[in-house]
Amino acid sequence: MIVHRAIVPLFLVVLFIPFFTIATLVSHETQTGLHSQTVKFEFYPHTYDKCPDLPSPFTMDDGIEIVLAITVNQKFTLIPVTVDKGDSLGYRENDWDKIRILYVEEKDFPTLARTGLHSEIELDYTRQITGLSVAEITSSGRPGASSGEGFMARNEDIVSVLRGDNRLVKKLGLTHPQLAKPLFHVWNLIRWVNYKNQSFRRSRTIDGIDHFLYNGQKIHILNSGGRGWQPSIFNDEILGMYHIEFSMELDDDQKAFVRTRYPNLDNREQENLIKILSHIHTGEMVPFYIMRYGFYEGHTGYRADPIAVSHIFGLRSLEDIEKSFKGNLYKTLTEHFTRASISAGEGWR
Repeated sequence: MIVHRAIVPLFLVVLFIPFFTIATLVSHETQTGLHSQTVKFEFYPHTYDKCPDLPSPFTMDDGIEIVLAITVNQKFTLIPVTVDKGDSLGYRENDWDKIRILYVEEKDFPTLARTGLHSEIELDYTRQITGLSVAEITSSGRPGASSGEGFMARNEDIVSVLRGDNRLVKKLGLTHPQLAKPLFHVWNLIRWVNYKNQSFRRSRTIDGIDHFLYNGQKIHILNSGGRGWQPSIFNDEILGMYHIEFSMELDDDQKAFVRTRYPNLDNREQENLIKILSHIHTGEMVPFYIMRYGFYEGHTGYRADPIAVSHIFGLRSLEDIEKSFKGNLYKTLTEHFTRASISAGEGWR
């Protein structure tokens, strides 16, 4: 059955939250984060009038990863977002907390598993992924197949998308696991807040949370559910149900930087460039896809572009990104990963 990933009110989603998150979330239920072995911090829904003196994200002395969030009432709160390894499959067996978060498809992509980046030579010889042919995966990922929107554009294929994004990530000086981690943090933030509130309000916002801080960036987040489960295009246990949107605002200096560096773009193109750099609409499947396969989805409405991820979460500044792509940022962000463009290299090598 085709799942169109259409947005529906949040109350359809939170019905599931207490059941598939309780195993992991309860492990933090009675804990407070320990920092420097002298200061203990309480987690959301506890709030603070004064901002805790911690960076965000931050790993406590006891290993719990936290982010600092600001509530709609302008209070401060700490949310645990620890990325746990997981030790089994289980997603299809209603054991969602056991899903292998940090698993990489080592059999098909040994270099990815070892280094966090694909080998171009391995991609040259890739004929199957998870036991499915690249033709099967591409066919399933095209618009109107396993989902209405699709996982890649009609003129893209799975290998061309993997290759294109791998080159982008390499040019940024990052790895796929580094880009997957903040997306896992967002997903765990949603799970924690919804679990603690067990809210059934018809709202797309994260209950009570205005925004959270990440490497100095102020990030707003919206989420909603879809009509039924979205199956994976790979032969794996990953399923999707959520729509997740997050964004940050470029300040006046950053907007002026874009307009100064790209005066050849018309107003519509400049605004589109700013939007791509500051807003992502995707789902909870994507961080798993990035970690396992280096797959950010192709050029569809659900793409989590690695350049945008690096900018929104403060992994790379706008100036650093521009240095990496030297006047080609708009083309890099908007051009599809066709076989012709990838074979030509388009200046990425």
